[in-house]
Amino acid sequence: MIIRHGYLEKIKSYKDMQLIKVVTGIRRCGKSTLLKLYKDDLLRDGVDEKQIIFINLEEKENEALKNVDALYDYITGNLIKDEMNYVFIDEVQECKNFQTAVDSLFIKDNVDIYITGSNAHMLSGELATLLSGRYVTIEMLPLSFVEYLQGAGEDSIESKYRDYLRFGSFPFVLQFKGNEEQIRSYLDGLYNTIFKKDIVRRNGIQNEDALESVTRFVFDNIGNLVTSKKISDTLTSNNCKVSQPTVEGYLKALADSFFVYRVTRYDVKGKQYLKSMAKYYVTDLGMRNNLLGYKSSNRGAVLENTVFLELIRRGYKVFIGKVENGEIDFVVFKGSETVYIQVAESIKDEAVFEREMKPLRTVKDFNKRVVITTDYDVNESYDGIRHINIIDFLLGKKNI
Repeated sequence: MIIRHGYLEKIKSYKDMQLIKVVTGIRRCGKSTLLKLYKDDLLRDGVDEKQIIFINLEEKENEALKNVDALYDYITGNLIKDEMNYVFIDEVQECKNFQTAVDSLFIKDNVDIYITGSNAHMLSGELATLLSGRYVTIEMLPLSFVEYLQGAGEDSIESKYRDYLRFGSFPFVLQFKGNEEQIRSYLDGLYNTIFKKDIVRRNGIQNEDALESVTRFVFDNIGNLVTSKKISDTLTSNNCKVSQPTVEGYLKALADSFFVYRVTRYDVKGKQYLKSMAKYYVTDLGMRNNLLGYKSSNRGAVLENTVFLELIRRGYKVFIGKVENGEIDFVVFKGSETVYIQVAESIKDEAVFEREMKPLRTVKDFNKRVVITTDYDVNESYDGIRHINIIDFLLGKKNI
């Protein structure tokens, strides 16, 4: 088992605080395992097994607990009086109106409650309506490259990096030890589960073929600025008529299920957030490759997607930078820190070098400027613009 130390320490830091701990993320990214690891920690720290109530609402034996009253009665009936009780509800969205039970448990002095879910809207919109200001969210992703290496065997780092990009980073993928047929089968099943349960069923979508077309378009255009109108027009021209409002609804459903991330633009000169146009990045490249086929020609987009995921793992708020008539791949914020980042497969070609450096040179403030590439044998700095190799970045050897 790969110990997700960063997430584990974060959830432990909220122990016994008067907050609902909400762990979100795409299905099978490791949320359930995180709760089990934390449960084991509580037991080692002297918490009695009877003080812990652990419910996975996707398990068949808990089918009756998908009724909110039954869920609440079961939990309250098993609370230990005059002791702190640790309540874990995994995949809580399976219980309709779960938030009323969670709210009633939250106000009890002897309940410390933790929930997980695979739908962002449910765990922000619906939960926030009732529990505003009374919960904290821990957003999980599949494995970082550092975590991936813990279970990836003895091959070279460069070889494992290629596998990481090709097969993706869902924890269970490592169990197949590079067996492509088994990995494809697993990713097929996972894709269909998320597609059917977390997107189609959750959102009441009738036209699955149209949704599939939108999904393929987004997966095939990671790192490109798109609009719902552009998607609608493109699909309609390919004999798949989907209205712009329908596309917008599908895009929201894909993002809510953590299938993709929507990244909006930021005007560097005007210091303002822009609503028009956005880019989409996939949560797992293996799932994308499994759907579209592995395309070596898209290495630049894959690299950009990889950097994006690592930035949000590290707690950065990420935007696409607008500068004059150009674009900076990422403008990232954390606390008082702002960093401008370009991503390119290589900058050894002079024309590519000038193209990638131009937007960063346009910025006249004193914030850090970085270019991330696969290159090793290039300068570490160009006129104050730092160069970082992607593997060094992912390993944390060189931070932005």
